[in-house]
Amino acid sequence: MSDRAKLIAYGLPRQPLDIRPAPHERDWMDATDQRYAYRCLPLTIANAHGWEILCTSGFSAYWNGQLAIDAITITPDQEGQKPAISHFGYGIMTFHVSAVFRTDPGYDLMIQGPINRPKDAIAPLTGVVETDWTPFTFTMNWQFTRPNTVIRFEAGEPFCHVFPTKRGELERIEPEFRSIETNPELQAEFEAWTASRANFLATLHTPETEAAAQKWQKHYYRGHNLEGSGIAGDDHRTRIRLRPFARDDANGG
Repeated sequence: MSDRAKLIAYGLPRQPLDIRPAPHERDWMDATDQRYAYRCLPLTIANAHGWEILCTSGFSAYWNGQLAIDAITITPDQEGQKPAISHFGYGIMTFHVSAVFRTDPGYDLMIQGPINRPKDAIAPLTGVVETDWTPFTFTMNWQFTRPNTVIRFEAGEPFCHVFPTKRGELERIEPEFRSIETNPELQAEFEAWTASRANFLATLHTPETEAAAQKWQKHYYRGHNLEGSGIAGDDHRTRIRLRPFARDDANGG
């Protein structure tokens, strides 16, 4: 019996759906000096934590700051094709996703903006859909954060990021707040790390120091403590590799 869960996108007739595993790379991370942003493992894991839905054609959008539905003007690059519409008013722009998604029983679908892809003057809104039973499509909505600004979505640009989440898992969590002094072992480890980190940063830009040679501390990346011993579990990971959607035809619709 397989322990894998299913995520199925039922494409609609004559309505293309372009969906892919979210890549690890980001243009702004590529542009950092020596691509140092990729040294942040939490960032790179989050980048690839799901699937991205892409614009099938480019367009520009403008919001005049009013609350009415007609306050947003959408200008497609290709005449007659509007990848997004103004449906709710209040500076909210709506993408219709051209598929009915189906998850295994007990799984929801988290629907949000592309991860670690900031966009000026407009921000994505997030939703959670019970996709194990609903026969409906969903929308991806973005809200303008500044009026009188033209924003762009290019063909092939992600506008939505999705990943399944098991329903009820959050409700099972029992959060607690404790003073770190109640865990002397953890406190000692934290204080040792803090001192090590402070010394590393103080000498990082001093030539011929150990910090300058290392360039960055790799303890978390490797799952090690300060002494170099592995303390992370066997499920510690430095990369996510998700499967692409298998298609039964060329268009997925």
